Amino acid sequence: MSDDSAKTSRIRLARGVSPWLLPTAASAAATALLARRDRRWALAAVPLSALTGGMLWFFRDPERVPGFGRVLSPADGVVQSIDPWPDGRTRVAIFMSPLNVHVNRAPLAGNVTSVQHVAGGFLPAFNKDSDQNERVVWHFETALGDIEMVQIAGAVARRIVPYLSAGAKVEQAERIGLIRFGSRVDIYLPEGISPAVSVGEKTVAGVTRIDHG
Repeated sequence: MSDDSAKTSRIRLARGVSPWLLPTAASAAATALLARRDRRWALAAVPLSALTGGMLWFFRDPERVPGFGRVLSPADGVVQSIDPWPDGRTRVAIFMSPLNVHVNRAPLAGNVTSVQHVAGGFLPAFNKDSDQNERVVWHFETALGDIEMVQIAGAVARRIVPYLSAGAKVEQAERIGLIRFGSRVDIYLPEGISPAVSVGEKTVAGVTRIDHG
């Protein structure tokens, strides 16, 4: 399913963006008003207005029609790596650029059993050691057993905003959190389940199927 077919006409902004967006938008509006009296203020008004427009685009949160599959992509982006794990699971790492939608979605329906913030660095998300960055580790109890998902901050994205806490019930493709300005999301497929995506493939959160049927 394409991005266009996955979205409806109504676009909204992601939760958790107010601390970034509101001051920028207010500054843009104020300098625009001042520029009407003194054109020198346009030197500030123009870049602030452009920044506000960019943030509105960056923090868009489109509606999605969920895809079909046992495990759906938790993030918009590109599959960066697919790695077998020592315990038999398979890690699928999805790189999110600043141009992607930053809202992450539940890969399966189930219950949130834990949401753990882990302190770390801020290496670029494409760096092989970025899995040691600032991150939030999620565990879901699902029909496939325990599913682990990790939101990883990058060099720019230094704030992860979970929308849910442990004990919450979640539907597949439901919004669960935000990584400001993109970064990386890892999903661990249980032993015996092979990935349906390949390295370099684009994914759409809540739409692209990650597992082979």
